[in-house]
Amino acid sequence: MKLAIWQSEPTNGRIEAAFPAICMQLQAVAKAGAKLLVLPELFLPGYNRPDLHAALAQPLDGGWITALRKMAADAGCGLCLGWAERDGNQVYNATTTIGPDRQILGHYRKIQLFGPMERASFARGESLCPPFQIGGRRASMLICYDIEFSGHAEGLRRAGVNLILVPTANPLGFEHVQRRLVPARAHEADAVVAYANLVGSEGDVTFGGLSVIAGPDGEPL
Repeated sequence: MKLAIWQSEPTNGRIEAAFPAICMQLQAVAKAGAKLLVLPELFLPGYNRPDLHAALAQPLDGGWITALRKMAADAGCGLCLGWAERDGNQVYNATTTIGPDRQILGHYRKIQLFGPMERASFARGESLCPPFQIGGRRASMLICYDIEFSGHAEGLRRAGVNLILVPTANPLGFEHVQRRLVPARAHEADAVVAYANLVGSEGDVTFGGLSVIAGPDGEPL
């Protein structure tokens, strides 16, 4: 399976501009033969926008995911992205994978919340994402800081996962994660790890890019 990562700039609350941009990227990577496009953490509505997380968060059956399911089907390409999910009174740092047939294949809520902003904005997820099939792979998801905890990747390995999708928002100063930790985790988990980071600035946070797809041999693909 050919997989693509979009190392995007932060959305920073520009929701109306985000959807045409996603559509354009889906069409482009599908034309190049990709079966799945992975976007960064909290692409909607933005990572470093705690003022918007609760205000704009949507349910899984809300307008954001409904629109993205149609885009994926129109492009014939799967999509994995991070977003702010509302479930009753709780808001979660979530990621969802949509298949090229517009079906929701997997949904996950971040377990390891990073720093005061995330812990103030979001409730903690409680369980790993059950494996799902895409492009002949047995896949699952983690979000950013989750990949730094070996127990999560080990749990996915025991479940037979061989593709781990990781939307992330890793800032400058933590480049060791992309360069060393993610490849090591791929080797430990005997899986491909696709780590999609932001680049550029959002408020007072500048993101480090260096998105990587690492194989089970611990080498970048």
